[in-house]
Amino acid sequence: MNRKRITRRGAMRGMAAGAAVLALPSGVFAQGKAELAEIVIAPQFGLAYLPLHVIKNQKLLEKHLAKNGLPNTKVAWAQTTGGAAANEALISGNMHVVSGGVGPLLTVWDKTKGNADVKGIGCFDSTALYCNTINPAVKTLKDFTDKDRIALPAVKVSIQAVTLMMAAEKELGPGQHEKLNHLTVSMAHPDAMAAMMSGKSEITAHFSSPPFQFQQLEDARVRRVISSFEVLGGPATFNSAFTTSKFRNDNPRSYTSLFDALVEAHGFIQKNRADAIKIYIDEEKSKSPPEFIAKMMASPDLRYTIVPLNTIKYAQFMHKIGSLKNLPVSWKDYYFPEVHGVQGS
Repeated sequence: MNRKRITRRGAMRGMAAGAAVLALPSGVFAQGKAELAEIVIAPQFGLAYLPLHVIKNQKLLEKHLAKNGLPNTKVAWAQTTGGAAANEALISGNMHVVSGGVGPLLTVWDKTKGNADVKGIGCFDSTALYCNTINPAVKTLKDFTDKDRIALPAVKVSIQAVTLMMAAEKELGPGQHEKLNHLTVSMAHPDAMAAMMSGKSEITAHFSSPPFQFQQLEDARVRRVISSFEVLGGPATFNSAFTTSKFRNDNPRSYTSLFDALVEAHGFIQKNRADAIKIYIDEEKSKSPPEFIAKMMASPDLRYTIVPLNTIKYAQFMHKIGSLKNLPVSWKDYYFPEVHGVQGS
């Protein structure tokens, strides 16, 4: 049976299941205790964060807050520069809901287990991350030499860095996961892309995400070396929304509203693709033409789904190499129960 079709149907079943879990009648929470007067949410930049952009643009959270008896709750949007900054803002209480890759989610879950107990709310996407290169001599990971440098968001800790270590062990042999670490350089995606594409920098490869990886492949000099889907053995989650157990426990109506808004945002993206593309362009001030964004979104390597996919493989690997102290039994250990009705992994 076709894997892509299974994934798509699974995603839709997941959204339906999520909606069923929390599809409560209007006013059911009307007599509940007071909750936060303002909720601060932090998306990041990139096509994978489209569900949050839709929630903001369409005021879906405000809609569900009103439905659940909190019409006066304000929603504020802040920006973070990466997973580490998002985690710090969440733990400090400066933000209530943050977003980031599987790596940052697992890291903060591990560090807060037994106290703040941070867990995932739901996912934004299943996105293949590409390691691209302009070095014509590099066709596999084995071809990288000390003359090459691989740019990625954060050495050793970003999801790209973890994926690279998994790929190194898979291709170079057991215990070889750090074999390429000395070639990696921490750089923001726009800077890394500019450096690699200039052809004049030490950066000869870039492990990135959409839209950067797709933009690079428009250039005939660029070759894809690996994809995270190849490394994980199938579609895998890139980004999720997460929060503390305290926020969820102290603000049940707000949390319910947030989850319902995320479910609705996924449905909006599936049914209103052109509108979703316009929202992305407006929210991120993107200069990419709508046609190119539509092309990226049509790729089997980019799917919007609330369902966690292959996240447990990241957790198991990170525990094996010592990045996580706690080994989760399943993905349900680090995602809140509202999303447990889906067929995740």
